[in-house]
Amino acid sequence: MAFEGFELSQVDVGEGVSLRVRHGGSGPPLLLLHGYPETHMMWSQVAPDLARDFTVIAPDLRGYGRSTPPADSDDHETYSKRAMARDAVALMRHFGFERFDVAGHDRGGRVGYRLALDHPQAVRRLTVLDIIPTGEVWARADLRFALGYWHWSFLVQPNAEALIRPDPELFFFHAQFRSILKTFGEAYADYLACAKDPSVIHAMCEDYRAGASFDRLLDETDKAAGKQIACPVQVLWGDRAIINSWYDALGVWREWAPDLRGHGIDCGHFLPEEKPAETLAALRSFHAEGL
Repeated sequence: MAFEGFELSQVDVGEGVSLRVRHGGSGPPLLLLHGYPETHMMWSQVAPDLARDFTVIAPDLRGYGRSTPPADSDDHETYSKRAMARDAVALMRHFGFERFDVAGHDRGGRVGYRLALDHPQAVRRLTVLDIIPTGEVWARADLRFALGYWHWSFLVQPNAEALIRPDPELFFFHAQFRSILKTFGEAYADYLACAKDPSVIHAMCEDYRAGASFDRLLDETDKAAGKQIACPVQVLWGDRAIINSWYDALGVWREWAPDLRGHGIDCGHFLPEEKPAETLAALRSFHAEGL
C-alpha cells in the first residue's frame, strides 16, 4: 500500500487554495514536490523510507491532483512558481516548520529553486531532479527543443485545454512519455483520474503559461542581478533523459548555486519511480548532512 503510515489531509494555505497532502515520519522536515503530469503519488516508492529519518510532507501543487486551483490572472502569476513557493511556506508553517529541506522533481524542482530564491531563510537544503532553471530552458530554445519539448509550446496556447479534454490519457501519458507512466501502478491510477478533471487540465496549461511568461521573466531578472541560491543544492538527473543529452546540468546550475553537487542516475526522466533505490540513497545522504 502506497504511503503506508502516512496521514492524508487537505490543508488551506490561503489565496483560496487548499492542498491535498500526505505527511508522515518524524525528525527534520523534508518537503517533496512532484512534477508534471503527476501528483504527490510519484514519491510513493521513496517517501516511506525517507520517513524513517525525516518528517516527510508531500502535497499536490496548486491546481494539480486534488489540490484546488487558484483564480486565473492575466499575467499567470497565480500559477507561477513564486505563488507555489508561497503555498509551500504556508503548508510547512501549518505543520510547525519555519525552516526545512526541499526535494522537487520536474515542475516541483522549479518550485523548489524559486522557493530557495524567494525565501532563503526557509530552505536549509535543496535537491532538484532532472531540470535546469526555466529561464535557461527558454534561453536555449532551438529546433531540438521545439521537437523534443513540444508540449512547452503547445500547453501555452489559448485553446490547448479544448484539444486535450477529449483524450487526456493519450495526451499526457502516451504522446509525451511513450506510456512509461502506465508502469507506475497505483500512482498512475491517481495521475489518470486527476488528469481527466477539466480543472486539472486547465491548471497544467496555466502552469506552463506561467513558465513561459512570469517565471521566465523572473529568472531573467534574478540572473541579471546576480541573485543566487544560498543553501547547498544537489542536482540529480536521468542519464537517459533529455537534461543529460542536451545540457551540462552542473555547468548551468553553477551560475545559480555556488554550493553545488550532483550526479546522474541510470534511468529516464522519472527518477523516483524508475530508480527508487538510487534516488532514495541520494536524497537520504544529502539531506542528512548537517543534522
